[in-house]
Amino acid sequence: MQTTEKTIADELREWEHQTLLPFTERRPESREVFRTQGGAALERVYTPAHVEDVDFARDIGFPGQFPYTRGPYPTMYRAQPWTMRQIAGFGTADDTNERFRFLIAQGQTGISTDFDMPTLMGYDSDDERSEGEVGREGVAIDSVDDMLDLYAGIDLEKISVSMTINPSAWILLAMYLVTAEERGFDRKKLSGTIQNDIIKEYIAQKEWVYPPRPAMRLVRDSITYSAEHLPRYNPVNVSGYHAREAGSTAIQEVAFTLAAGIAYVEEVVKAGIDVDDFAPRLSFFFVSQIDFLEEVAKFRAARRVWARVMKERFGAKKPESMRLRFHCQTAGVSCTAREPLNNIARTAIEALAAVCGGAQSLHTNGYDEALSIPSEPAMKIALRTQQILADEVGVIGTIDPLGGSYAIERLTTDIEKGCFDYFAEVDKRGGTIKCIEDNFFQMELADAAYDLHRRKEAGERHIVTVTKYRDESANPHVELHHVDEAASGRQLARLRKTKETRDAAAVQAALDEIVRVAKTDENIMPATIAAVKARATGGEIIKALRPVFGTYVETPVF
Repeated sequence: MQTTEKTIADELREWEHQTLLPFTERRPESREVFRTQGGAALERVYTPAHVEDVDFARDIGFPGQFPYTRGPYPTMYRAQPWTMRQIAGFGTADDTNERFRFLIAQGQTGISTDFDMPTLMGYDSDDERSEGEVGREGVAIDSVDDMLDLYAGIDLEKISVSMTINPSAWILLAMYLVTAEERGFDRKKLSGTIQNDIIKEYIAQKEWVYPPRPAMRLVRDSITYSAEHLPRYNPVNVSGYHAREAGSTAIQEVAFTLAAGIAYVEEVVKAGIDVDDFAPRLSFFFVSQIDFLEEVAKFRAARRVWARVMKERFGAKKPESMRLRFHCQTAGVSCTAREPLNNIARTAIEALAAVCGGAQSLHTNGYDEALSIPSEPAMKIALRTQQILADEVGVIGTIDPLGGSYAIERLTTDIEKGCFDYFAEVDKRGGTIKCIEDNFFQMELADAAYDLHRRKEAGERHIVTVTKYRDESANPHVELHHVDEAASGRQLARLRKTKETRDAAAVQAALDEIVRVAKTDENIMPATIAAVKARATGGEIIKALRPVFGTYVETPVF
C-alpha cells in the first residue's frame, strides 16, 4: 500500500481544522482581515508554501551581489555604520550653522540642510511674497554669501552634506560648488547629495517653478555636469518619502520613485551619456513608516527592482550602476501632537526598520516635530536613538537579519510584482512625464490616501492617543523651538549688503548668459556657477528664466 507524503499545504489545513478552529471558537480573532498600512492583507501565518516562487540565487542572493536584495555592499554595517544625518535648518545661515555644530559635537556623521519656503520656491527674502516665511521653516539662502556662512568652519572634504531642495536645486548646487572653491576645497573630494527630484514635486509635495519638461532639463544638466566634475557627489536623490507622507501605499512609494528614476536615466541617456558613467551616483530617499515588516520588505524590494531595471532595461554593466543606495527618514506623518513623547518609541521602531532594511543614511525625527521645528533636546534624543541602534542593539552584526523570514520574503516579492505592474501601466500611458501631465500618479495617490483615511476612521488602523487610548487631560509640557522673529530682519540686511557691494554690471551679464544658454541645449550649470560667483541671487536667476521656461499650474484632482 502506497502512502502519500503530506505537503505543507496539507499540514496547514490540518492545523487550521484541528488546532486553530477549536481555539478561535473559544477566543475569536479581533477581526477577519489584518492589513499592512499599505493595504495588503496579511496571512495568519506564513510557511514555506508562501515562498515557493522565490528562488534564493535569483531573488535573494548575498549582500553586495546582484540583485542586491540583501544590501548594496558585501559587509554593510560590519565595516561602517550608516551615516547619521540629522536634518537642520532655520533662521539665517549663522543660526543653522550653530545647530550643525551642535549636532556634529553630539556625534552626527553627516549634515542635512532644510531651506525655507522662499528659497525652495525661488524667491529672494526681499520679495513681497516671502514676507512672513523668511527663515521660518528652514534656513534662508539668497546668495553664495549665505552659503559661505552656512557651512563656515565645516570641512567639506571630510563631512557629507545633503541639501533638501528641488525647483531651485541646480542653483543651490552651484552655490555649494562656489563655496567649496572660495574656501579652497577640491571639488573631486566633495561628497553629499542634493535632492533635485522635481518629478515627486508634481506628484506629491507640490513645490515647483517651471513646467515638467524644462524642469527635467535642469535635473539632466546637473546630473551630466556632476558625472564629469564631481565623482563623489550624488546629483539627485530620487524621493519616495513625500508620496508616502501624502498617503501612498508602500508599493506606490517604491513604484513612483523608481519610475522617476527611470525618467531621469532616460533623459540623461538621450543626452548622449553612457548609463555607467552616471548611474553609480544616483541615490534614493524613502520613508520608514510604522508598519515594521512591510517597511523592511519595501527596502529590500526597492533594491531588487532597481537592479533589474538597470540591468535589463538600460543594459548597465557596472555593479555600481545597479546598486540602489538610499537615505531614509522616519515618518513625520506618524508623529502625533498629542502626547508627543510617544513619538520617541515610534521613531525608534521606524529607525530599526530602516536599519534592518539596509539604509545607507538615516534621519530620525524629533519627538516634537508635530508641533514645531525640532528643539535641540529633541534632536539629541533622535540622534541618540540611532547611536543606540548602532552600538547597543546588535543588529549591525548580521547583514539582512530578517532575510529568509517567510513573511518578509513574501512581502518583498509582492511589492516587487506591484512595482513592475505599475511600470507596465506607466509605459502604456506614455511614460512618467506624460503620466504627470495626465494626473495619473496624482489620482492614484489620492485614492490610496482616501483608502488609508477610511480604514483609520473605520477603526481598522489605530493611532495610539488619537484614535485609541485617547487621554483628554492636558499634554505633558515640552520645550519647543521658537522662531526668532528678528531673523527675517537680519536676513534682509545680509541680502541688502550683498546687493550693495557686488558688481551690478557683472551680475546682469551673467544673468543674460544664463538666458542665452537656456535657449540652447548647452549645459546650464557652468553659466549658473558663474552667475552665483558674481553674487546673483537665486531669485534673480529664477526670474530671468521664467520667460524662457514658462510657469506651471496644476490641474486639480478630485
